[in-house]
Amino acid sequence: MKTLSILCDEPADQSRAEALASSLGLTLVDQPETDTWQLVVTPERLELRQCGPKAPGPVFVDLAGGRLGYRGAHASARKEPLARAVGIKGGHRPHVVDATAGLGRDAFILALLGCRVTLLERHPVIAALLADGLDRAAREQELAEAAGRMNLVRGDAAHWLADHACDVVTLDPMYPHREKSALVKKEMRAFRAVVGDDEDAAQLLEASLQVARERAVVKRPVRAEPLGGQAPDFQIPGSSTRFDVYLTRP
Repeated sequence: MKTLSILCDEPADQSRAEALASSLGLTLVDQPETDTWQLVVTPERLELRQCGPKAPGPVFVDLAGGRLGYRGAHASARKEPLARAVGIKGGHRPHVVDATAGLGRDAFILALLGCRVTLLERHPVIAALLADGLDRAAREQELAEAAGRMNLVRGDAAHWLADHACDVVTLDPMYPHREKSALVKKEMRAFRAVVGDDEDAAQLLEASLQVARERAVVKRPVRAEPLGGQAPDFQIPGSSTRFDVYLTRP
């Protein structure tokens, strides 16, 4: 795997690409590179793109379209397993810290449902993608209110949690590796290539339990073992994933 670089699709965006390359400490190149992922500045958005034969489509933050758009349009506290997992009930809307923000999908659903959400993302490239997506969402009339409830913090979650309290911490660590890589979604392939595994996920759960006033919630594959072997107080199952809930309130 080559070192990640930045590519600019259009000359009009060159200055934006140069500023991004400088802030991330990455090289700005003028040609696509095969067999690696590149952070690409396009007129519409920032995206993570792989070039070459059999390359998947680009990875980017889209809070309005696709499956997330449908999910957001139909989101309700009663129907969303995530809402039940974080403890949304009646008029209660907890302050949620998403300690592994990634592409911000679950955080956006919680913001749509009225929660104030702090998104923590330690990898600078993923944080850049997320910042771009939030900026675009803030300019969309239908998304601006929810985007206004979302605050992105770039940095290590464990360090941030050591100095802050919240009602709920959610974790969605990198899922266990699957041998048949063709079956893995393109987002997972990109994250594994660019970010690597979340080897400190169990320690992050322990840190979350120290600061969450109400609970910590871990998203897991439906058949996976509990994170770090620590049994939750209860689980909320879904078709392919589940939420393990660890209560912290006495």
